[in-house]
Parts: sequence; C-alpha cells; structure tokens
Amino acid sequence: MKAIVLCAGLGKRLRPLTWSTSKHLIPVANKPILFYALEMMRDAGINEVGLIIGEKNEDIKDAVRDGSQWGLKITYIFQKDPKGLAHAAKVAQRFVGKSPFVMYLGDNLLKEGLTGFVNSFNQNKPNALILLYHVDNPSQFGIAELNEGRITRVMEKPENPPTDLAIVGAYLFDKNIFTAIDNIKPSKRNELEITDAIQYLIEKDYVVQPHIVQEWWKDTGRPEEILEANRFMLDHIEPGIKGSIGENSKITGNVFIGEGTEIINSDICGPTAIGENCKIVDSFIGYYTSIGSNTVIKNSKVEQSVIMENGTILNLKNRVSNSLLGRNVLLKSSQEKSTEYRFVLADNSFAEIP
Repeated sequence: MKAIVLCAGLGKRLRPLTWSTSKHLIPVANKPILFYALEMMRDAGINEVGLIIGEKNEDIKDAVRDGSQWGLKITYIFQKDPKGLAHAAKVAQRFVGKSPFVMYLGDNLLKEGLTGFVNSFNQNKPNALILLYHVDNPSQFGIAELNEGRITRVMEKPENPPTDLAIVGAYLFDKNIFTAIDNIKPSKRNELEITDAIQYLIEKDYVVQPHIVQEWWKDTGRPEEILEANRFMLDHIEPGIKGSIGENSKITGNVFIGEGTEIINSDICGPTAIGENCKIVDSFIGYYTSIGSNTVIKNSKVEQSVIMENGTILNLKNRVSNSLLGRNVLLKSSQEKSTEYRFVLADNSFAEIP
C-alpha cells in the first residue's frame, strides 16, 4: 500500500502567514502539521508516500527531504494547477500504479491515526473506504448516506444535508478510483470532485464502505482552527524539562521545555510546549501555548497562542491571548495604554503596541 498527501493548496484562508510558509508547515504543539501525517503513515505500515506539491511549496521539500527521518521513501509529485481532490489523485496515478493507496489532506489532524483505517481496508477489501466524522455544520462538507455498512450516496455541500456524516481528510482507494475519475466532469466550480468519483463507484456497484472517526478530527485551514488543534495536541504532550529553570520560576502542569532554553523569574503553566534556545524572563506563559525555538519573551503574559520560531515579545502590559504569530515577529510595548491584544501576523512582521 502507498499513500499520497495533498500539499498543493495555497492556504488563502491563512494569509498573510502563508505568503511565506506553506500552511502544512505551520506548527501545532511545536511540530509542523504535515509531520503528524507522515508519522501516521509510518505507524500504519506505509513506507512509500507521494507528496503532491505546487510551485510555491519548495519549503516542504526543504523540511521533509527524502523522508528518511520517518523511515519513509518520499516522492514529490508536482500539481501545477490544483483543480480538486480527484484531480490531485489523477496527477498521482503513475506513482500509485495498481496499488491501493491512502489519500490524505496534508493540513488535517486525526487523533486516532490511520492504523485502524488501513487495517479495516486490508481486512474487508472494499474498493473504497471513506473516513467520516459527525459534524455540527454538514452543509459545509461532502456528506455520506449509509445503509447496512455501505455508503449508498455522497453529495458535495448539500443545502439540506440528509445526515451529519461529513467526508473528511482521509480516503483509501483501489485502482478503480482512476476509472471513476476518468468518467466524471468538472463541477460548477470547475473542479474534479472526489465526491463525484465516489458516487460513480457507488452507481457502478463497487463496494464503498465507511470508517467513522471515533476520537477527533481537525481541519487546520483557518487561524482559529490552528489554535484549536494546538490545544488538542498539547492535551497529550509528554512533559520534559531539558532547559534551565531559575530559582524564582514556577512550572505547573504538563510542560515541555527544549534544550538551551532559560526560564528566569517566570511562571509556566501547562499544557505548554517551549522550543530550544528560548529565553523567558519576568513573564507568565499560560496554558495551551506553543513557543517556537529561539524566541525571547520578557516582561509579558502569553496564553492560548502559537508563537513560531525566532519571535520577540517585550514589555507588553496586557495579555496576549488566542494569537498566531509567524516567524521573526517582534512585539513590543509603547508608552500609551491599551486593553487587549489579538494578532495573526506573518513572518518578519513588526508591531509596536500602545
């Protein structure tokens, strides 16, 4: 079995962050989102992975390289003009060959991983196994109807959804999906919809089965979803103190602190992850905060935020909360008063806070 991971999207809903960083490399609990997907492939016994990238995803190549750090063999597949999920699968057909394959959206997080998903496919041998998740807003998703253990109909973002079972970020197909893709037409938005290809399989009496997510699934396409995913992942962080903690500092809850980091006269409240070679001085770092490596925070309060590497936060009178800061961001206080801060700042940004 092989896998393809879709990474060619432009991340428009995360701009300006994604002008300089692929959305799949934004960190959650101090680890790029894409890395969680690659770990899931490895843990499910898949060792050949095709990463589908576009012309603005060279940073993914730099981060993932040949995949050997996960024990994977990575093949990069170029998708010049993304035109839907089925189009992405078609672009990868030569890589996949006749093997069954997982198709996974590279900006998704799945708590339970893919091992049970893959095992179910290997045991039951359907033509397609579709990951489903109960959602509160089904009209915003592709939706599936079930009958006696099979999917009987799928539809893309219906106005009046018949169920709350959304088709989410993982699919498992055999080679027949390519026949289906060859027999569908572009949708109204000029994309080849994977739901149309799945519906073709259903109508031609191929076996299409559901696999319902038992824990949680999260799409990370918006800033608020990044912050929520960060909270989910930090809830399961393994604590560890590899840096130095000053005598007047206090650590409570599950906290990970990387090598070379100094905590001086500061309180750290977990779950929190702090990277390597950071310096936290006279500050409070609250729960559900991830701080990237080489970041300096002095005389400030930060909580429920994602701070990417090489950041600097200085002398802020009010708390930074529910914020997503890119790399090399500088925040510092000016002399005037303010009441609250909330930020989504791109790489190399500068802000002076009154």
